[in-house]
Amino acid sequence: MARTLLPTNFMRSREHEENADVQKTAEKFRDRFDGDNATVEGRKSEATSLVNEYYDLVTDFYEFGWGQSFHFAPRFDGETFFESLARHEYYLAARGQFKPTDHLIDMGCGVGGPLRNMCRFTGAKVTGINNNAYQIRRAKRWDTKYGLQGQTDYVKTDFNSMPFEDASIDGGYAIEAICHSCDKVRTYKEVFRVLKPGARFVSYEWVLTDKYDHGDENHRQIRHKIELGNGLPSLESPLAVVAALKEAGFIVEEHFDLIERMDASEAKATPWYEPLTGNYTSLYGFRATPVGRWVTGKMIKTMEFCRLAPKGSFQASDILEEAAVGLVRGGEHRIFTPAYFFCARKP
Repeated sequence: MARTLLPTNFMRSREHEENADVQKTAEKFRDRFDGDNATVEGRKSEATSLVNEYYDLVTDFYEFGWGQSFHFAPRFDGETFFESLARHEYYLAARGQFKPTDHLIDMGCGVGGPLRNMCRFTGAKVTGINNNAYQIRRAKRWDTKYGLQGQTDYVKTDFNSMPFEDASIDGGYAIEAICHSCDKVRTYKEVFRVLKPGARFVSYEWVLTDKYDHGDENHRQIRHKIELGNGLPSLESPLAVVAALKEAGFIVEEHFDLIERMDASEAKATPWYEPLTGNYTSLYGFRATPVGRWVTGKMIKTMEFCRLAPKGSFQASDILEEAAVGLVRGGEHRIFTPAYFFCARKP
């Protein structure tokens, strides 16, 4: 997700700068994908470090350009960008049948945008699962600002080792997050373990559609840009996701590509990747255009030179450019979807 001009929080007051060399982190991150020894197996074996490096680099860019909800959403005509994000989140709450008395888990909660909406919409208590300390600090600040700290909690851990007792959680959800897992079966088994019998786990997954052709060099390049630009070990197919859920023990009640379903409906909708294509009618839209991105790059380089931004800021923004190009092309070719929905229930 690359919306710029400049994330001033990243440029002037990054809390984690004292603990991270941005330039070295960016170089190490890119080497995992484009280095001489880069492999999918290598990325999977170091997935926790990979994802932490990624979000150390891009969290402030995400917040500046996308708000507090780091995900996509198909948008109906007449619906604003932020309205579409909220509706997308509320849909999960409805399909999960979450209640005010529930204790839910948000797998990969980011800075807590969807988590706070889930608290407001359902009245439930929600615990965010996140292995990035910087994002948790940001999430807690937003919770305090909005007076929701009594309904929220966070656990710094990876997806595969949650500190909850067996059958102790009333429901769970994930929004474009399990794509960061190095082993979906193991992750889904951990979710299965902590959920109570009858509880539901609902999610939007990033997957390659059945239109993806591994023999097509253009398709492979698009996939690489999406994986590199978003810190993903490897994208998988819808069939692999459903198979992993079943192997973990879930009953998969429903699964489908929400993007494809909206495209087939009579309602007019804006492509989910439209915010990444930009427009010249507003400053907000201009930032995502080729000219806007060029201006952003020049400004970041200038700020690095003047020491107003840490070295490596341009490299971090360049990683997001890879993401933007790959996601748009993936959407246009219909070989990728960010919204493969499933509703799974623990027997």
